[in-house]
Amino acid sequence: MSRTKNVPDMRLLFEKSRPGRVGCNLPAPTTPEVDLQNELGAIRTELNLPELSELEVLRHFTHLSHINYGIETGFYPLGSCTMKYNPKVNERVASLSGFAGIHPLQPEETVPGALEVIACVQEMLQEITGFHRVTLQPLAGAHGELTCLMLIKAYHEARGDHGRKVVLVPDSAHGTNPASAARAGFSVQPIPTNQEGLTDLEALDAALGPDTAALMLTNPSTLGLFEKNIVEICERVHRAGALVFCDGANMNAMVGTTRPADHGFDCMHLNLHKTFSTPHGGGGPGCGAIGVQANLAPFLPKPVIERDAGGRAVFRHDVPQSIGKVSPYYGQFLLAVRALSYLLAFGREHMAEISRHAVLNANYVQARLKDVLPPAHDRFCMHECVLTAQPYKKHGVRALDISKRLIDYGFHPPTNYFPLIVPEALMIEPTETETKETLDAFCDALRSICREAVENPQLLHDAPGSQVVGRLDETAAVKNLDVCWRPS
Repeated sequence: MSRTKNVPDMRLLFEKSRPGRVGCNLPAPTTPEVDLQNELGAIRTELNLPELSELEVLRHFTHLSHINYGIETGFYPLGSCTMKYNPKVNERVASLSGFAGIHPLQPEETVPGALEVIACVQEMLQEITGFHRVTLQPLAGAHGELTCLMLIKAYHEARGDHGRKVVLVPDSAHGTNPASAARAGFSVQPIPTNQEGLTDLEALDAALGPDTAALMLTNPSTLGLFEKNIVEICERVHRAGALVFCDGANMNAMVGTTRPADHGFDCMHLNLHKTFSTPHGGGGPGCGAIGVQANLAPFLPKPVIERDAGGRAVFRHDVPQSIGKVSPYYGQFLLAVRALSYLLAFGREHMAEISRHAVLNANYVQARLKDVLPPAHDRFCMHECVLTAQPYKKHGVRALDISKRLIDYGFHPPTNYFPLIVPEALMIEPTETETKETLDAFCDALRSICREAVENPQLLHDAPGSQVVGRLDETAAVKNLDVCWRPS
């Protein structure tokens, strides 16, 4: 790690301890002392804790929070990650004691409100996606993918079709797709993308056969493009006796506007922590809800949550063909609470505003940058645009250099080098929650950096130059991973 000029030594941020300094005076003990070290043999005699005043501790952690980057402090243009703002009302609702204070081992009859929340979210997602059934049990996006593949496997085996061992995955797919297929016991065969950025239909036909279990397709794709042949693709796969899985990571481009089940998909996973505004990444756990057509519903993880004759949401454990549980309890419940708050805020009448503004913002960014960062495919995009920094390689500048320089302008970098099929890729997703003023400032910064790439490439090679930490030696960091800071 290189340290930036004119920035204090990192040791000054951490090595503050002074012998004898205390933050508070504890009262003298009034109970007999117990030698726990001898009795338990498990307590260290020397903890080497820092000695600081209360004010120093307060200032230290407040300062760290100021130099951290978060959605409340700046724009996250990460493509394929949908790092949008999570409304605070969602957090208020999820913190209500009736939700936050319950325990997953409580008897079913004591948590009717929790079951009602899950049932409501499932029913709303069924309407949004068009699928016959939805479950929130999977714990994250990739977990939802794996669950769908387990359902597909159970479906084929229940029909006595045991020869279907191959899953087809486009070369533009998220890396979790082939990983999930392999983990479910399938072999993976890639399908190339054609010159339009769409699935190559001839290659798909050549790959389909009696051993094909499923096609995993992201729509819109990671190129930010809607698969215009999606109905035909699903029909071809079905004629071959296989099923079609939709990677729903990019559902925020379609929510309220079009439904994946209507395109012919048999199942899909959804990220509540992306499209439906629950915390994402370090901000909280995921939720990989899945939706399925009627042919896969008998195999859903149990228990399923459905309504009884009186309309109450209840657990049903009698699911004879179920693949069993995929998580110890029933998913990430408080994310379902947050998602319900978000869904109710928009309602059926305004749901389409999510996708329309997401698509509008992405096309605006692409239009403002296309003359300096050409799009991988020069056509209208969906929720994200994929640009290339290839023209600047003749100046010795790569996508990584542009992103590092963007940090000096006060912006988080976009996704770099993905999809892998686009050289020097910059993948930008503005989401629907950003204003035109923010997008203009971001585009102005990138245009300025592109001028610098031609006039002063070294400036980009040295970036970032205004932050606490400079550019990492990424090769060394991978080989010698150290995620815990220690004083020298």
